[in-house]
Amino acid sequence: MTDRKVLFQFGYRRSPDQDSPSPARHPVIVAGAGPVGLCTAIDLAQRGVPVVLLDDADRIGEGSRGICYAKRTLEILDRLGVAEPCLEKGVTWKLGKVFQRDELLYAFDLLPEDGHKMPAFINLQQYYLEHALVERAAQLPNLDIRWRNKVIAIERRDDGATLTVETPEESYDTEADWVVAADGARSSLRGMLGLAFQGEVFEDRFLIADVKMQGDFPPERWFWFDPPFHEGRSALLHKQPDDVWRIDLQLGSDADAKAEQTPERVIPRLRQMLGHDDFSLEWVSVYTFQCRHLERFVHGRVIFAGDAAHQVSPFGARGANSGIQDAENLAWKLALVVKGEAPESLLTTYDLERSAAADENIGHSTRSTDFIAPRSAQELRFRDATLSLARHAPFAKRMVNSGRLSMPSTYESPLSTPDADTWSGSARLGAPLPDAPMRDRDGKPIWLLEALGNEETLLHMPNGEPPPAGSTVIVIGRDLIDEMGLFAQRFDARPGSTYLVRPDHHLAARWRHATPARIAKASRRLRGFEGEQA
Repeated sequence: MTDRKVLFQFGYRRSPDQDSPSPARHPVIVAGAGPVGLCTAIDLAQRGVPVVLLDDADRIGEGSRGICYAKRTLEILDRLGVAEPCLEKGVTWKLGKVFQRDELLYAFDLLPEDGHKMPAFINLQQYYLEHALVERAAQLPNLDIRWRNKVIAIERRDDGATLTVETPEESYDTEADWVVAADGARSSLRGMLGLAFQGEVFEDRFLIADVKMQGDFPPERWFWFDPPFHEGRSALLHKQPDDVWRIDLQLGSDADAKAEQTPERVIPRLRQMLGHDDFSLEWVSVYTFQCRHLERFVHGRVIFAGDAAHQVSPFGARGANSGIQDAENLAWKLALVVKGEAPESLLTTYDLERSAAADENIGHSTRSTDFIAPRSAQELRFRDATLSLARHAPFAKRMVNSGRLSMPSTYESPLSTPDADTWSGSARLGAPLPDAPMRDRDGKPIWLLEALGNEETLLHMPNGEPPPAGSTVIVIGRDLIDEMGLFAQRFDARPGSTYLVRPDHHLAARWRHATPARIAKASRRLRGFEGEQA
């Protein structure tokens, strides 16, 4: 089995905090240098907030782990400056197929329309994503990554926290105005604060194997119910870079997790599935479905994100994708609070919005788990009847659940100003903006989301009157040219239409005829200053 543990390794270095006579104080300390912690730290640093990022390891790349990154996640990574290397290395896909036995039940297309910069999904081993993020972090002068710095104690105060950090040399204390706990499913910080998950752990066990081989399978998601090579169970196949294939096999609730990871058990299963033994085993793990989350994500000056805050089953690719969306939701709000440009109460909307997103993801994951691994004879009969109908009935295809794939959340939030008008198109209040191909003032191609940047922005369709005032105003037809008409179509844009876009590119408000007072109220609402309608 290939040892991925030393794929990317970083050296410990002594930090100035260790030589300070009294604990140094930082605006934000992020614990955990996985994708969620790295994205949070990079986003904050890009917004001008100094960040210290602590991680107890000195390496990345222990198995591929998460591999599927959705369109919305790729748009976030693009804003953080790391999408390009991920797209270059990753396997792009948008088609999925569902089989029962060896018969194709149906296929689906996750992005049937053109005019988007990012694909529906890419498959990329997590260590490649983390490496791209670490390289981007190294480019930011106000982001300090400290490897082999393990948080071993935390003392909370009303104005921040003191962390005790263990290093290969000695332990030291350091202080933070804010702490972001992104230290994973086994979060030490969650344990130190005595916080517990609420939810459900499912009994069925699943085997994940990464197999290196030359294969003729296309870059699609293939899912089997009761395949001939693994009777009575489910199986999943995904292509990754480097001729590596991800295989998931349902094992059942009575499987011995330790024994099932041995080559003596794994290789015969894979040989039966693939029909040959011309492969090598890269990585293997056994997991159970867990659909759980913290009751609250914000605990004073300590904020939880990613797997430290919530866990879902892997089917549907909702773990890393939802965690990176946590990071994006949190970073702009925390940056405004740190800079004194928004009240601390703005962070309660992080808890509100991302807790709702976690509930949504857990709901999808629970339904997927119940369908994939029925826990009663009645559930099994329903599942089998649905699969039989799906061969012929379109409505039954919609009921088949092999893992509803990750979609971004639409926030029903006090930060949004309710619509007073009727709109068509795919842009929705509270949802991320749909992208569209545009041209800039010089006629060069540019994507809408590229033009937005990191700040609150007004988009305006001219109507012969002066455009609205604001810190950042983009006039369609002047600053961006909607050459293909897709902006107008997706935003139902008419002369005079104005759109208020959050720093995380979610739509906060829109008007057919905006007034300065309406815009000012919606902007204050967006930054958490008032809950009144605009």
